[in-house]
Parts: sequence; C-alpha cells; structure tokens
Amino acid sequence: MDKLNKTIIAMICIIAILISILSAIIIYKPDNQQEAQEKVETEISETILDECTDDYENMKNEIIETNSEQEKISPNCKITLEKYYKSCEDTINEYLQVPNNLVNCTEQELQDQYKDWEIKEFSSNQIVLYREFDEECGEHYILRDDEGKISIYKILENGEEVLYENTEISTEYLPQRDKDSIKEGLKVNGIEKLNEIIESFE
Repeated sequence: MDKLNKTIIAMICIIAILISILSAIIIYKPDNQQEAQEKVETEISETILDECTDDYENMKNEIIETNSEQEKISPNCKITLEKYYKSCEDTINEYLQVPNNLVNCTEQELQDQYKDWEIKEFSSNQIVLYREFDEECGEHYILRDDEGKISIYKILENGEEVLYENTEISTEYLPQRDKDSIKEGLKVNGIEKLNEIIESFE
C-alpha cells in the first residue's frame, strides 16, 4: 500500500511538473513573439526614418543646387562694363544701373543678350562684363592752365587737342606739384578718372 501511494504521489509530482513546464512555455512564447514583433517594428521604423531622412537631405541639396544655379539679377544690381582698347592699351569702366529687361534674368540669359561680352563676375547684386576693342578709347583728355583757370581738352586720335570744357577752378590754391603738372599738361584717360581729378581740385 505504501508503495502504491508513493507511486501515485510520484505520478502526481511528474504531472504537476509537466503542467508547470507547459504553462511556462505557453505564457513565455507570446512574450517572445511580442518582443520579436516589437523588434521587427522598431527596425522597420528606423529603416523608414533613415530613408525619409536621406530623401529629405537629397531634396534639400537639390533645392540648394537649383537655387545656386538659377541665381537671378535683382533690380538693385550694379553692372560694370569693362572695356579694354588695344590701340591705346587703356581700360575704361562704365557703370550702369540694371535695365528693366535684365531684371530676374539668369547668367545664361544675360550671356544671350551680351553675346560679344565675357561675364567676369555674376551675382544677383554685381555683374562685371568684359570686352576688348581694336581702336582707341576716345577718352583721352589733357588739363591745362589757361590764365589761372583749368581748361580741359580732348585729345583726338590724330593727337589734335580740342577744347572740351573751361572750368572755374583756379590753379592759384592748388598744391605746387599739381600746378606744375597742369602747367605742363596733365593727361587723363577716361571720363571717370577725369571727373575724379576735377572733384579733387574743386
């Protein structure tokens, strides 16, 4: 009888152990599946996020490149026409406000309108165009002292001097060096330089 009781008790213990093991497997398995599923979802989210970030960066770079390539002329742009004259080896700069027909033009559109010019500098606010000419610039001047006042003569291609303007600027109060230069004949190339010198004497 004792032997039978021991056998029954042993069987019950084994069954209890098996039930415990099965219960643990059943309870533990969904947790593992849930963890696995969460892990997969996390990896997918990270992949999507990385792809979205990469797409955004690429799109941003494309926008920046497009903007830089498509820089356009603003209404406040300053244009410098740099003219080099081979015959007299002078460079004359002419400064312009941007014409209305060039506002919002790209560099290529500007080049299409100024086919004979080289674009040395291009930005929305500053443009420099360069061109070479075979002839003389036609802007050679000479300042002379005429009875105590400065007179401006234009020098023609044949060397002849033609009166360009009589000024009211007296040579009496100029520094001695400037007096001597004007007495000998002070040569000036370009209307811009001429205006600068006249303003400095006034």
